[in-house]
Amino acid sequence: MTHRQLGTTGVRVSPLTLGALNFGKKTPQQYEDSKAVLHAALDAGINIIDTSDSYHAGESEEVVGEVLRERGRDDIVVATKFNRPNGDDPNRRGNSRRWIFHAVDASLKRLGTDWIDLYQAHRPDPDTDIAETVDALTDLVRAGKIRYFGTSTFQAHELVEAQWAAADRRLNRPVTEQPPYSILVRGIERAVLPVAREHRIAVLPWSPLAAGWLSGKYPDAGGPEWSRRLARQPHRADPSNAANQDKAAAVRELTRLADEAGLSLIHLSIAFVLQHPAITSAIIGPRTVDHLKSALDAPQAVLTTDVLDRIDAIVPPGTTVNPTDDGHVPPSLTDPALRRRVVPSSG
Repeated sequence: MTHRQLGTTGVRVSPLTLGALNFGKKTPQQYEDSKAVLHAALDAGINIIDTSDSYHAGESEEVVGEVLRERGRDDIVVATKFNRPNGDDPNRRGNSRRWIFHAVDASLKRLGTDWIDLYQAHRPDPDTDIAETVDALTDLVRAGKIRYFGTSTFQAHELVEAQWAAADRRLNRPVTEQPPYSILVRGIERAVLPVAREHRIAVLPWSPLAAGWLSGKYPDAGGPEWSRRLARQPHRADPSNAANQDKAAAVRELTRLADEAGLSLIHLSIAFVLQHPAITSAIIGPRTVDHLKSALDAPQAVLTTDVLDRIDAIVPPGTTVNPTDDGHVPPSLTDPALRRRVVPSSG
């Protein structure tokens, strides 16, 4: 795989990041699949793994740690996250200095490593001053426990506030952001991506397949995959839901477009994300090796201007397919110069 620079860090990462949301040990099959996917991804050239202390109550970090010991630590970029509740104690969550210092040691132990390459705030914490969070994370960099830090699902103004807090106090700054982004969920094109480019923040979007909607197996098709989703999140998978009907209609159009372009829907969807000039690496979360293999060649797909225009016609820039969306496109987003037309340089 051709690697891309991670913001201003000088670190180079693969265009696909392996997301470890599905990894755990709840059953022997899950454990076996998790390790098989990890090894297959590394064999295929993916060099960055993203997990969290909240995925399967820390089991995901444990499985990643086992593979780190088996494969060697030095050539793998490890990213994990903190913030999500860990028990009932109100202080065992959030972005406070107190919790960050506890959480990082627990993650290091589960991962079986002396350092974390990228440590991320899983969500904003409105109860904690962003300066406290940035200050604590800077101290972890200086202590050698983490190399860099970033954020996940921050709004544009929160990204700016974090940058300002770091500059004002001469602290290390957040170097990455993990937002949701896909053809069906394009809200970050309004402000988050422009802010990221302005501040040279690397963007590692999650859910480029829109929680399975762009996998080619959407609810209309039925099948065991959607049965599992329906059991876990009925509002997101129920085909009788009006919002899901809108999504299904968009997916049918996108499927036809992918066929005409000679691509799978998965390749079209991931290529769309990767072709935006603000994007560094797309996080994929395969549950099995077959799921992984279906995405591996996506970075090689290049979408033509005509294909991008047709995608924009199906889901306008800056919008999200949902029942309350009025289809309004902010005037600035109708300017072709601000839409996706530049493939980021790589080497």
